[in-house]
Amino acid sequence: MKIGLGTGGRTMADAVEATKQAEADGFSSVWFSNIFGLDAMTVCAVAGAATSTIELGTFVVPTFPRHPHAMAQQASSTNDAAGGRFTLGIGLSHQIVIEMMFGLSFAQPAKHMEEYLSVLMPLLREGKVAHNGTVYRVNANLEENGRSGGPSVVVAALGPKMLQLTGALADGTATWTTGVKTLGDHIVPTITAAAEKAGRPAPRIIAGLPVCVTEDADAARELAAKQFAVYGTLPSYRAMLDREGAATPGDIALVGDEESVAAQVGQLADAGVTEFGGSLYGTSDQIARGRDLLRSLAS
Repeated sequence: MKIGLGTGGRTMADAVEATKQAEADGFSSVWFSNIFGLDAMTVCAVAGAATSTIELGTFVVPTFPRHPHAMAQQASSTNDAAGGRFTLGIGLSHQIVIEMMFGLSFAQPAKHMEEYLSVLMPLLREGKVAHNGTVYRVNANLEENGRSGGPSVVVAALGPKMLQLTGALADGTATWTTGVKTLGDHIVPTITAAAEKAGRPAPRIIAGLPVCVTEDADAARELAAKQFAVYGTLPSYRAMLDREGAATPGDIALVGDEESVAAQVGQLADAGVTEFGGSLYGTSDQIARGRDLLRSLAS
């Protein structure tokens, strides 16, 4: 299992420096969220041009605000800037964001994603698409740049329908605040079966989870419950926590001393996770310990 970092930065300079440091430390990848700050694809383009080996990915870009042709064009450009090391992570976001904040419709989310991928993937893989659906009607081309074939595309798929269509149409899934039991019993087998049925390669399973290396696991879980509380209120994440039997995101965070957290990371690999993106939190000392541990596991 590859070991990467969920990272960020308030400025482009911060994000680039974080990526360069992660590459120097031997991490396989860095993953940038796309919420209300920096545009994650722009970050990956700029940071990719400043590095040479590390994979850069979005975790994740919402689909509803961006037409799939615009998404494909930017993703293709970003992949070129990053030397072919870019992974496009996309997702539906959440009804509260799409409808109440952006003023867009969140109707038929699974149908939206199915047609979105039916437009996006041919544009990235073949440079053209002819799709006449009920959500999108797109007949257009995308000129090839220096990186033929486009970036890898993963979807923030959690529920059965989303996992099935993602397995059939995309390259894998990117999960957040989803525990190891749910990954092993639900995420991995569902998307893998869909990929096999569609004759596609085994999917990437990229799991993002909070990490805190500490002697006080109870305090770390309590902190995670507060710091990541919003994810326990969003329906898609709430469903995964309920499936796990977790009351709060703190219950599925990877916490404890170095030996304990290393064992928990190992359990993710055993569950079928192919790539881990650790999001470090806590005191500066705890974050440093966590980074040192993940760095040792990445080597």
